[in-house]
Amino acid sequence: MTSPATYVRTPPRATNPGIVYRGPTNDRRAALAAGPDVWEVVARLRALRGSEEQRIATLAEESELHPRQIRTALDFAAEHREQIGSRIRRNEEAAAASRRAAAEREALLA
Repeated sequence: MTSPATYVRTPPRATNPGIVYRGPTNDRRAALAAGPDVWEVVARLRALRGSEEQRIATLAEESELHPRQIRTALDFAAEHREQIGSRIRRNEEAAAASRRAAAEREALLA
């Protein structure tokens, strides 16, 4: 049985207004209160080109996120670089594994 000490503690809302935590207690993810996970916002901003403000404007145009929400996610990510970076890497690794599996299936059927 996992001891309570191993669970990630959820900081009080006042610490990061607009940020909530989702997921099981042993794998919590920071997310916008009315939006996607913070790592998803940051990953998309990284994929865009231009200045920070240009990237924020582009993401706001292509999503239902207000620029203020995007900045909230970005501010949180700046304070928690390792946590957010780890989530982004995990997603990139899963996507690469999925592409490899699809290529193997295609080769198998060729």
